[in-house]
Amino acid sequence: MTTDASAPALSEGLASLRPMTLDEINARAALVTRTCRKYLVPVTFVDSLFAGAEERFGVLTIGGRQVFQYSSTYLDTPDLRTFHAHRGGRRVRFKARVRTYVDTGTRMFEVKLKGARGITDKTRIEYEGPPDRLTPVTRRFLDDTLRGYGMDPPDVLTASAVTDYRRTTVVSFSGEERVTVDTDLVGYRNGWSVGMRPDTVLLEVKTRGGLTSTERRLHQHGFREVGFSKYGATVTVLEPRLRGNRWHRAMTACLDHQVPVPVSAPAPQEQVGAALHT
Repeated sequence: MTTDASAPALSEGLASLRPMTLDEINARAALVTRTCRKYLVPVTFVDSLFAGAEERFGVLTIGGRQVFQYSSTYLDTPDLRTFHAHRGGRRVRFKARVRTYVDTGTRMFEVKLKGARGITDKTRIEYEGPPDRLTPVTRRFLDDTLRGYGMDPPDVLTASAVTDYRRTTVVSFSGEERVTVDTDLVGYRNGWSVGMRPDTVLLEVKTRGGLTSTERRLHQHGFREVGFSKYGATVTVLEPRLRGNRWHRAMTACLDHQVPVPVSAPAPQEQVGAALHT
């Protein structure tokens, strides 16, 4: 396997896992309809979490790279309807975002739907337009998706926040679970930014069933599921008039003192200055 010298270093525990292609991962564990649970752990714990897991897990590898830069631009109504639905724990809700895979320049328009049973259903299409607005194609896709889910589409959606982070994706060979390992999270809104502490990792376990082997290991070490949303935390911290009680404990644990700092330049990957950095 060749290594991209410009790629961020991978922890020893993750680097020991077998490289897997995206096609192989999707064949084993696409998990588009799934249950998602999040955990916050020290960065030093990741090695031990996956130590000795070479026979059970692989890691997404593309062109020798295993750590990838993601950037998500979230679209919401002017009164932040999707934010409030998420914060309030509404049983049926949605998020709309444009996700940019920075290393390849690929963009996808995604709609994440949460059903009454707590199941997440993600649907998406390839997208070549600007990240901070809907096009006629994405507008139709959003409307059709929401109506098919029994929801009324909003009249207006505009860019409300950007989150940038690095991600490594680990998948069990059995297809039982898909674990994303996120670091270096930075959220942007209205000319301000807030970042995650460098000693903290956000794990998200995606599965169709109950507790996975990874989660049982997390529980053995005292880590429990947390309520956390990258989008929700960004908006809550950078909008003083709002409160995020649903995520307060996790935000306190992982965000860098919750002190917003001015953005001296547009978000490095998205550059959606007109909508978010004025």
